[in-house]
Amino acid sequence: MSETASPDIVPDSEHRGIVARLPQLPRDLAQLARFDRPIGWWLLFWPCAWGVWLTGAGWQLPLLGWLLLGSIAMRGAGCVYNDLVDADLDRQVARTATRPVASGRVSKKLAWCWLLALCLVGLVVLLQLRPLAQGVALASIALVAAYPFMKRITWWPQAWLGLVFTWGLLVGWTELRADNWDALAAMYGGAALWVIGYDTIYALQDREDDALVGIRSSALRLGGRVKGGVALFYAGAVGLWALAFWLYRADWVALLALVPAAGHLAWQVATLDTKDPANPLDRFRSNRWTGALVALACFVVGNA
Repeated sequence: MSETASPDIVPDSEHRGIVARLPQLPRDLAQLARFDRPIGWWLLFWPCAWGVWLTGAGWQLPLLGWLLLGSIAMRGAGCVYNDLVDADLDRQVARTATRPVASGRVSKKLAWCWLLALCLVGLVVLLQLRPLAQGVALASIALVAAYPFMKRITWWPQAWLGLVFTWGLLVGWTELRADNWDALAAMYGGAALWVIGYDTIYALQDREDDALVGIRSSALRLGGRVKGGVALFYAGAVGLWALAFWLYRADWVALLALVPAAGHLAWQVATLDTKDPANPLDRFRSNRWTGALVALACFVVGNA
């Protein structure tokens, strides 16, 4: 089936062929949870891996498997909730107007049922964790619930997303240890700045529509200074990650582990074209590799 055969397949779907072959209702539910766009759960999962691997507890593959499943389920649940809250706004933005709830293909009642099913998967994952990590994970609920409203009240909803989308770092860490809080705080701060940077890039796609309907974003706030702003956020992220590594292990050699990730972020900024509609989406998606490179750095520093 061609990419233009199904008008309800959103423009930024990464698996158009697979999704397009599904019957209509499963296709709509898959899109509602963004299963056709795995970049979201990769970006949610990688901070989990950072927290696990920086503890020095080794590979911890079973734990990472649970956290990956939780990332897929809870990212999906978050997207369903976001679409329920933003249905009226989504109808006014070209890129989001065909979303299942906004377009009316999925009723709000069915969407709430799908949200509950995804949360039940998250609950199964939660029960695999020790009590401290369970408490940390549950503490994110208020942040997640408030996120869809941030674009209505602040020009920096990306900063709120930075707190939400990196929470897995805290969960992964507290599942295995409960010390070195200074290193963890620096790592979390850097992760939040990383999210602000990449989500500002993502928001470039919707600047015109967002301005028309009154949605606020860092991309609009920065205006013509987007590249400089993203560079600043990325530099801050690398700086805080370096501080975290130093607080964890005061060894200059350990900081070299961050060089590949820093180089990749520099490449994103250097090649970002704010006038090419396809370029920001490509640079945004490339952050799955940033996450992997930081994860590798965490494993090296934590387990060397």
